Amino acid sequence: MAKKSGAAGAPRIDIGIADKDRAAIAAGLSKLLADTYTLYLTTHNFHWNVTGPMFNTLHAMFMAQYTELWNAVDPIAERIRALGHVAPGSYAQYGKLSSIKDAPAAPPKALEMVRILVEGHEAVARTARSVFPLVDKADDQPTADLLTQRLDVHEKTAWMLRSLLEG
Repeated sequence: MAKKSGAAGAPRIDIGIADKDRAAIAAGLSKLLADTYTLYLTTHNFHWNVTGPMFNTLHAMFMAQYTELWNAVDPIAERIRALGHVAPGSYAQYGKLSSIKDAPAAPPKALEMVRILVEGHEAVARTARSVFPLVDKADDQPTADLLTQRLDVHEKTAWMLRSLLEG
C-alpha cells in the first residue's frame, strides 16, 4: 500500500493533529526557540563581560543559566521538526521572531545585567504560555509537557534573579 504524500512528495504526517494546528503550534514554538536562543546569547555575553564585587557569583550563575538555555534549544527545535515543520536557525529569523531585545552593545553594570535577564526570562515565559491555547485545542501532550518544563525553568530563574535586585 502506497503512503500518501504531502508537499513536494514528502510523506504525509498523520499523528492525530490537524495540519493547520501543527502549523500554528510550530509557529508558536518557533517564537519560543527564537526567544530561548536570544536569551542564551545575552546570558553568555553577560557571563563573559560581568565585572564588579558580584563577579564570582554572577559569572558562575550566568554559566549555569546559559548552559541550561543551550540545552533547551534542541528539544524545542526537534518538536517543531516532529510536527513536520522547519525549525528557524538564523540570526535574521531569530531577530524577526524574538520578543527579546538583543544584548546591549556595551556591557551594562552587573545589576543591570540581572535586570535585563529577569525581563528576558519573563518574556520567554510569556511566549511559552501563549502557545498553550493552541496546544490544548490540538490535544498535543508532548508540546504541553515541553512548555510546562520551560515555564518552570524560566519562572524560577526570573525569581532567583529578581532576588538579587532586592535590598
